[in-house]
Amino acid sequence: PPSAIRHPSSRRPPHPPSLSRSNAMASPRGAPHRITTASARLRAVPLAVAFISRANPAAAAACFFCPVPSSSIAASRASVRPRVISSSAAAAAAPAASTAAATVMGAALDDELSTWASGAGYGEVTSSETAGSSGWASFRRVEVSDPPSPGASFFVKSSGRSSKEMFEGEALGLRAMFECSRAGGSSEEGGGADSLRIPEVYHWGDYTNGGGSFLVMEYLALAGRSDDGALGRAVARMHLADPTKLPSAGNSEGKFGFNVDNTIGGTPQPNDWTEGGTSDDWVKFFRDERIGHQLDLAGDAYCSKLWTKDIAPRLGALFDDVDVKPSMLHGDLWSGNIGSANGSPSIFDPACYWGHHEAEWGMSWCASFGRDFWDGYRSILPEDPGFNDRKPLYDAYHQLNHYNLFGGGYLSSARGDLEALKRTLDKLGA
Repeated sequence: PPSAIRHPSSRRPPHPPSLSRSNAMASPRGAPHRITTASARLRAVPLAVAFISRANPAAAAACFFCPVPSSSIAASRASVRPRVISSSAAAAAAPAASTAAATVMGAALDDELSTWASGAGYGEVTSSETAGSSGWASFRRVEVSDPPSPGASFFVKSSGRSSKEMFEGEALGLRAMFECSRAGGSSEEGGGADSLRIPEVYHWGDYTNGGGSFLVMEYLALAGRSDDGALGRAVARMHLADPTKLPSAGNSEGKFGFNVDNTIGGTPQPNDWTEGGTSDDWVKFFRDERIGHQLDLAGDAYCSKLWTKDIAPRLGALFDDVDVKPSMLHGDLWSGNIGSANGSPSIFDPACYWGHHEAEWGMSWCASFGRDFWDGYRSILPEDPGFNDRKPLYDAYHQLNHYNLFGGGYLSSARGDLEALKRTLDKLGA
């Protein structure tokens, strides 16, 4: 950990992303759980901010400028007293058993990596260097004697928990984004200037003898956010990729949902497949698996009544003039999850699923998308009628999720979104 960690007194990121110093890829999601106290909601934030600062200073700065309701700030101050822990104090407090356990885990990972590399045809492991950690995983950069391409290396995440719990959702999400980004690119073989740079996933699984798991992906040297026009075009091309033509993307039947449930921040995100891929299927999915689910967690009587009585029964009216098709969504696209690699735009730390492409913009209030981005995006995927009427629906999902993670004034923002939807539906005469 950094030598000193201090929680910012006046700002905080909307949820704690996890970025390593070197590869800032999708943070593994822990076991689904609801964070119920303010102190628990904020417990992971300081460490996450510290790692963002090391990996991407621009993202660290951006996360402090996300709109945070003042009541959330007041609640965090009242419930938590952050303290600075020096590296020497932390070292003195850490039991010797922890060091011994880490050594054993490291040796086990080295054995697994050697076995995997040899079996995959990549020869011997020639270098394995620590590349940071989060509260739930450790990171390494690994080089082999016979890499898949000249100069290529691997980024490895490891954990003491099972692969299904820690890495399956991340691996499948990255693989789907990788395939859709390549399919939407400008070169004959996929990829190119209009593609997102997503790391290729090579392997994930449990240790042979149990006790841990690991994920192996392509190593990317990530840098800060660069050309927003290129980013907009690349995201649009990923959204336009047809899943029925990409069997390796995991949605050959073209439905809404995802292969596994995952999480959004630390909140469980259910992804049951819909029966079909029509607009009606999408309305049911977002009604039940997204807003309905978050409202169940929030337990706010006003929002729940507003939704069940005045909005949910009429929700389909917002999509009367739209033919919704399943797009591969990053699912949590805000400033802290955007960067670049070798000059190409890159997005990471996903909460992937197949959904309406407009749902991607539910976090745009914290993504700093300017004119260049939207010009690029709309040059590929024009705005559909009613976009602004549907925007509060997708914002509400993330505002409710932020309330379930952090509490405070995010609930007021969610209420405002739901009230805006009711007014729109009333105006439409639905």
